[in-house]
Amino acid sequence: MPFVFKRLGIPAVVLIEPKVFEDERGFFMETYKMPDFVTAGIKGNFVQENHSHSSKGVLRGLHYQNPPFAQGKLVRAIKGEIFDVSVDIRKGSPTWGKWVGVILSEENKNILYVPAGLAHGFCVLSEIAEVIYKTTNVYSAESEAGIIWNDDDLNIEWPVKEPILSEKDGKLPSLKNADIRFYYAKEAK
Repeated sequence: MPFVFKRLGIPAVVLIEPKVFEDERGFFMETYKMPDFVTAGIKGNFVQENHSHSSKGVLRGLHYQNPPFAQGKLVRAIKGEIFDVSVDIRKGSPTWGKWVGVILSEENKNILYVPAGLAHGFCVLSEIAEVIYKTTNVYSAESEAGIIWNDDDLNIEWPVKEPILSEKDGKLPSLKNADIRFYYAKEAK
């Protein structure tokens, strides 16, 4: 199998380490293979792909889309390095309000699966970063929602203290006041 799948502190979030074949010409790797991902419990059909370019210190998030346009995401940094965060916002979840963070970079080539029901964000650690992510649903402005990056109840240990934010991200509500329409359903083993 060309991937190693590692469940994180929020078991629904999966760090994916692809097998990279390198030689003097460069490298080759598979970034997605549906049968392997389904076997690992990642069953979403990916229908949209997004690409962002950001400068050092930029923080994007914490974003999510409410049902019926909820999105699972497969995230990877193809240039530079980011600190990527997922927050469980599924009401009734044993890990509700908890967060996990990982480094994604062009060097480690890791991929992060963030299922629907988790808020997602990242901050840029390198001079620039380019991030590509596939989503299991299309973008819907009406379903778009978020949580402020520095919510005291979440206490996320961001590696930047004064990030560069969009105006919209700077006005996001706290977890307590966010419009959240996700409910935890125990996953079958």
